[in-house]
Amino acid sequence: MTSSPAFPRVHIATDHAGMELSAHLVSHLTGKGYEVVDHGPKVYDAQDDYPSFCINAALAVVADQQAGVHALGIVLGGSGNGEQIAANKVKGVRAALVWNHSTATLAREHNDANVVAVGGRQHTVEEATELIEAFLTEPFSNDERHVRRIGKIAAYETTGEVIE
Repeated sequence: MTSSPAFPRVHIATDHAGMELSAHLVSHLTGKGYEVVDHGPKVYDAQDDYPSFCINAALAVVADQQAGVHALGIVLGGSGNGEQIAANKVKGVRAALVWNHSTATLAREHNDANVVAVGGRQHTVEEATELIEAFLTEPFSNDERHVRRIGKIAAYETTGEVIE
């Protein structure tokens, strides 16, 4: 299925702590019409290193967006913190750790976040699914103040200069 604005392509990655949630989300979101690309891991390993999985998912989101494909990402872990940090190291990614409905929708509405991080050990499967659906379906507001602020972040990311 080709992604459309209503159903973006979704890149997902996790560590061992989020594997059950990830498998659920792949099935659930595919059933809803999303094109889901799983960046791993493929097998459970309690000693896995999540950065490569999360960075690869984030790189794919940026590559798709640069190619004009509507894409978003999901990174999962026990807390979601490390996964968010790893994803945010990719130029062009704005990964947001969400823990309730408001943080999920505001990440998209105000920050045009393109990757959502969720702690699989912090929520039930149902709660996490609701947070991710809220994130995936919330549009960016395009309000001038938010566009301006995101532009300042992107400028710093590119030039290293802080714009007042």
